[in-house]
Amino acid sequence: MKASNDFSKQAIDAAIKIGAVALLIWWCFSILSPFIMLVVWGGIIAIAIYPVAMSLHKRLGISKGKASALISTVGVLLLLIPLIALSSGIYTSATEVVSGLQDGTLVVPKPQDNLKEIPLVGDQVYAAINYASTNMEGFLVKYGEQVKGFLSQTASIVGSVSGGFVQFIISTMIAGAFMSNADVCQKGFTKLADRLTNKKGKGLVELSKSTVRSVVQGVIGVALIQSVMAGVGMVVVGVPAAALWMVAVILVAIVQLPPILALIPAIIYVFSVDTTLVAGLFLVWCILVSASDAVLKPVLLSRGSDTPMLVTLLGALGGMAMSGIVGLFVGAVVLSLTYQLMVNWLDEESNEELQAGTEEENAEVSQ
Repeated sequence: MKASNDFSKQAIDAAIKIGAVALLIWWCFSILSPFIMLVVWGGIIAIAIYPVAMSLHKRLGISKGKASALISTVGVLLLLIPLIALSSGIYTSATEVVSGLQDGTLVVPKPQDNLKEIPLVGDQVYAAINYASTNMEGFLVKYGEQVKGFLSQTASIVGSVSGGFVQFIISTMIAGAFMSNADVCQKGFTKLADRLTNKKGKGLVELSKSTVRSVVQGVIGVALIQSVMAGVGMVVVGVPAAALWMVAVILVAIVQLPPILALIPAIIYVFSVDTTLVAGLFLVWCILVSASDAVLKPVLLSRGSDTPMLVTLLGALGGMAMSGIVGLFVGAVVLSLTYQLMVNWLDEESNEELQAGTEEENAEVSQ
């Protein structure tokens, strides 16, 4: 009877402790949940560019904290420039369009005949632009609902992109803080992994770092390079809002689709306003940009662990559906990391079973 009472007391005591710990974990998660995605993305950025900070630390002779702060500041400035340019450009363009509509002075230039040469949609796009250039009032009456829907979707996309830039800026600041305290963070994660994996934390932390850097270099890095290449081409031929199209190229490239899909509207625009030669050269450049991943990915992915593209695709799409633009980047990295950790765990289990079988065979032979 006494043993039964002791067991009951121990069970109640354990339940209370487990409940208290669970309550604290849930409470902390609720408090931090608005910032989790930003902190995770900040950690990913820190892991990816920490070697750059160490290079500056060694070459310039400055402290790790100053090197990290310098990189973080440069990153914030690089993100602020397109954000300001995008915001000011959209504001100016929207003001001019609204004023033109109110004053009746809005004029759409007559499209070039070579716009008809675009497969599938050339004739329809030419007819719509030509109608708008000759009869704006009639165009707005005929296509009013479509124009409103297009403007609404465009405003939503622009708002999402602007919010994404702000989130990236905050995450870059967080990354600077992580890099400044990189040694402490690594020790903490190693201790945690040791407790969870029976003293295998160091290997798992190294695997995690190599996986994160591989995905950032081989997927996100390639997307950024393709975006810059596309942006250069658009600036040369005079495509408006080039920064917005560059963001679209990044999004399409990360989900493992051809970047030329995001450049189709820009190609149509160039065919409608410029000569056939210029438009044709721009089309060839866009095709080269889209095909460049065949060269870039093998070079950059070879620096880290190999992750199937399907895993990256599912992570990017799922992350974007869950948390928007930042989730696109975080999802691709986190799912790839989880995949690599799972593969490593399965390999360790197989190796342990094989080793145990070998030891049993040796024991039987010795007997």
